[in-house]
Amino acid sequence: MDEQALLGLNPNADSDFRQRALAYFEQLKISPDAWQVCAEALAQKTYSDDHIKFFCFQVLEHQVKYKYSELSTAQQQLIRETLLSWLQAQMLNPQPEKTFIRNKAAQVFALLFVTEYLTKWPKFFFDILSVVNLNPRGVDLYLRILMAIDSELVDRDVVHTSEATRRNTLIKDTMREQCIPNLVESWYQILHNYQYTNSEVLCQCLEVVGAYVSWIDLSLIANDRFINMLLGHMSVEVLREEACDCLFEIVNKGMDPVDKMKLVESLCQVLQTAGFFSIDQAKDLDFVARFSKLVNGMGQSLIVSWTKLIKNGAAVSAQEALEAIETKVPLMLQLLIHEDDDISSNIVGFCYDYLHILKQLSVLSDQQKANIEAIMLAVMKKLTYDEEYNFENEGEDEAMFVEYRKQLKLLLDRLAQVSPELVLASVRRVFRAALQNWQTTRFMEVEVAVRLLYMLAEALPVSHGAHFSGDVSKASALQDMMRTLVTSGVSSYQHTSVTLEFFETVVRYEKFFTVEPQHIPCVLMAFLDHRGLWHSSAKVRSRTAYLFSRFVKSLNKQMNPFIEDILNRIQDLLTLSPPENGYQPLLSSDDQLFIYETAGALIVNSDYPAENKRALMKDLLTPLMERFKVLLEKLMMAQDEEGQASLADSLNHAVGFASRTSKAFSNKQTVKQCGCSEVYLDCLRTFLPALSCPLQKDILRSGVRTFLHRMIICLEEEVLPFIPSASEHMLKDCEAKDLQEFIPLINQITAKFKIQVSPFLQQMFMPLLHAIFEVLLRPAEDNDQSAALEKQMLRRSYFAFLQTVTGSGMSEVIANQGAENVERVLVTIIQGAVEYPDPIAQKTCFIILSKLVELWGGKDGPVGFADFVYKHIVPACFLAPLKQTFDLADAQTVLGPECVQYLQQEYLPSLQVSPEIIQEFCQALQQPDAKVFKNYLKTGFLSVALQPVLELTL
Repeated sequence: MDEQALLGLNPNADSDFRQRALAYFEQLKISPDAWQVCAEALAQKTYSDDHIKFFCFQVLEHQVKYKYSELSTAQQQLIRETLLSWLQAQMLNPQPEKTFIRNKAAQVFALLFVTEYLTKWPKFFFDILSVVNLNPRGVDLYLRILMAIDSELVDRDVVHTSEATRRNTLIKDTMREQCIPNLVESWYQILHNYQYTNSEVLCQCLEVVGAYVSWIDLSLIANDRFINMLLGHMSVEVLREEACDCLFEIVNKGMDPVDKMKLVESLCQVLQTAGFFSIDQAKDLDFVARFSKLVNGMGQSLIVSWTKLIKNGAAVSAQEALEAIETKVPLMLQLLIHEDDDISSNIVGFCYDYLHILKQLSVLSDQQKANIEAIMLAVMKKLTYDEEYNFENEGEDEAMFVEYRKQLKLLLDRLAQVSPELVLASVRRVFRAALQNWQTTRFMEVEVAVRLLYMLAEALPVSHGAHFSGDVSKASALQDMMRTLVTSGVSSYQHTSVTLEFFETVVRYEKFFTVEPQHIPCVLMAFLDHRGLWHSSAKVRSRTAYLFSRFVKSLNKQMNPFIEDILNRIQDLLTLSPPENGYQPLLSSDDQLFIYETAGALIVNSDYPAENKRALMKDLLTPLMERFKVLLEKLMMAQDEEGQASLADSLNHAVGFASRTSKAFSNKQTVKQCGCSEVYLDCLRTFLPALSCPLQKDILRSGVRTFLHRMIICLEEEVLPFIPSASEHMLKDCEAKDLQEFIPLINQITAKFKIQVSPFLQQMFMPLLHAIFEVLLRPAEDNDQSAALEKQMLRRSYFAFLQTVTGSGMSEVIANQGAENVERVLVTIIQGAVEYPDPIAQKTCFIILSKLVELWGGKDGPVGFADFVYKHIVPACFLAPLKQTFDLADAQTVLGPECVQYLQQEYLPSLQVSPEIIQEFCQALQQPDAKVFKNYLKTGFLSVALQPVLELTL
């Protein structure tokens, strides 16, 4: 071996040596016999360096995984012998190998096992066990090999091919028949022999039992000798976590409902006697978390048994199951209320399913009602933030609590399904207590009170947010809480969590303000002062910008008295932030989008006359346009790239803001009614010169394109005079992404205006196509997946454009491009239908071809088109389905009855195909099940019968 290259395996080696080692590894992987050198080095213990040993195993792993079938029988035997020799040597080594080497060796053993077990090495486990006997080091490796094999066979995180899945199923079936009882016996012996001497091996063995129990005969494990041993391990501190996990896997295994109930009850009886049902908050939290998971598994298993027994009509056994469930509820509640959220989270599934049972019962006992109340109290307590939560810099712990809160929300929703009155009364009690003296109440208690009110909206659902009508008692309670929320002054609480929850809640219950509109001014002021949009926290300002937009738009009918005041107060937030001087605006540009949208909605939805609306919209947009002109001039003169990018961002934001104000308009009619057409035409005149700027083209074009999309909706034909010039600029110096984004704009114009834009389309058709073809024909590296994907997406966009043109009745645009260009376009469509492995493009191409045959197939079609149909379109109908990527189900929706008739009566007879074959082919083609036609093609019968077609086209 190259000793110099091996030096690079050391983690402390410099980059040159590491690169050399990497290159050497690649060289050994493709060498036909290098693996033998590595095998010999392992068998003879040539190297003591751990990284070289690991390297040798990596080379062997690659050989077994990818090239094993290329080896001779003798070479395969050599690999088996090498691994067994290495395993034998581990029994005698003074020190065990490092963990990462043992794990890699186990992976290689596992790969060899799945490759050879069914054919050449059926005694794999017996050979391994005969080598390791009960030697501690051997047992360690044996258990690691078993875990690696389980990972290869059943790991759901690994995506297997269908062939590998079939092989793994066969291996498991064979193992169950031939060796699983022996493996289980070996596990028992390991657990028995090492229970006082080697806790590490015991933990490994318990992990193996837990992994394998999901797919072996449960009776081999769920019996007195195994269960008693596992329960004994529950009392040993170093073993109890693994024992817990192992018991969890056992109770999680599917089995007869009555047998499962008996198994769980016997486990619970022993665990309760041993004192495990009394949860000490100060106990080892890691163990209690595992125990909580076990209790959750036992509880859910009992519930599954109850469900099956009810379904089977076994009323007596079902009642026994329900009683068994009820006896676990006190323990469930202890764990649910545990101060450690992980422990609580682990029991939520049992709690949720228990509530589902109660929902199905016609009458609840007093104890069950008490249980519901206890769960409600636990949920309210556990929803509360703790002192350590970092609101300014949320990390992993905070993210986990947010996820935990989502679980608790599901519990609250389920509680509301079981007892809506209890939930409403409980929330109202907590809310009143917290809001009554909010100034002296801790922030987390105020926040959770408002949060619970917020959550009631989904827990007690109504249609269209009508919480304040219908059920009088519910509506009254919610109305009372909302009135308290907006009049108590709690919006001034000096904590961001309370502030945000206040705004979230008033927006969620916006219908309250249609019932009691007198509260709108005070809520608007909260949005518009230091509590909301001017809050000291950027997080609060950002969220408030979005919520304010929602609040105003949802109550647009009630906003009229406040419009001018609101517009005046948000004026400073509408400033286009200058990119220089390090100025930090109050709101980000994304947040400003919501403010502009709000301003636009206020103006458009107001009761003002059209001239007032026009004046207000002009006041809103004129500063943007003026600022745009100044920034564009600066950009044209800017020298450094960073400054250019900053200016281009600001220009793009200006266009985006103007575009966002137009969201309040649904069509041209509403723009005209508001008298705002001229304002937006001025915007167009201001923004379009940016397309001729040679700097930062991508970002400028993107912004203007988006604005044009909006203006096509808002201004309709008034935008058309601007389109030719804009298109000309956007087609200069194009990249694939530019064209992909430009084509939808042309598609929108074509589909909307149709014949009106025919002259424009005829003029720009070939320039657009030339730009597309130029990008598609650019050379790219074979392994450049990004470039390949860009070209694929551009090709789809191109075909989508042709589909829009033909589908909008504009086929004359193509026909008028000259015979040579028409033929070139048609050839690209045929290529898309047959040659490119892209089902989406293929479907589009067949739709285009079908439309063109319909439009041009008669006498009035372009000269030579009928010939093109014979030579290219019809053969494509045969060649495309022969491709593996072709989606026959889609193809059948395209190849309609006219095409089948044409094939049956004209085309196939002209090729001298026999009537029997024609009939057979057309029947298969028209089958609703695509598999029928695909099977027909797979017979090869079609290829023989239609040989003339294939020869004609190839």
